Amino acid sequence: MNNFVKKFIDNSWIELAARWFLGATFIYASYSKILAPAVFAKIIYGYALFPSIFINLLAIVLPFVELVAGLALIVGFYPRSAVLIINAMLLAFIVSLSINIIRGHEFDCGCFAINAGSPSTFSGPLLIRDLFYLALGGYIFLYRNSRRLCLYSN
Repeated sequence: MNNFVKKFIDNSWIELAARWFLGATFIYASYSKILAPAVFAKIIYGYALFPSIFINLLAIVLPFVELVAGLALIVGFYPRSAVLIINAMLLAFIVSLSINIIRGHEFDCGCFAINAGSPSTFSGPLLIRDLFYLALGGYIFLYRNSRRLCLYSN
């Protein structure tokens, strides 16, 4: 591997920036969902993938999981575990978006700002963005050197 690329990948400052970026993204994403769980429940219903009985539970629990995992990444409390949870959510989001893209279904993804149910016309950029976040999470998960500004690293 090129020496420059290896130094870049092994740089603890890059890993810290990646952790903070992904953590802040998920904290920000959780904010409007926590404030308006009923609106978020309607958005989850719009995906047409989940049984009705679980939609309210998902709308209440999922934003708090995003918030806690994002905070854990930022402060460095079990960052590999936190990013594993985030990557599992991202994988679920990617599968959900992909299914609805294949269906040709228009919907509000509910990712960051709740748009009061206004449908997104094209979910391709959302899918690409989530794949980027998944790759970033993979980098954080696979990082093996000493981490900067970590409360407790695993």
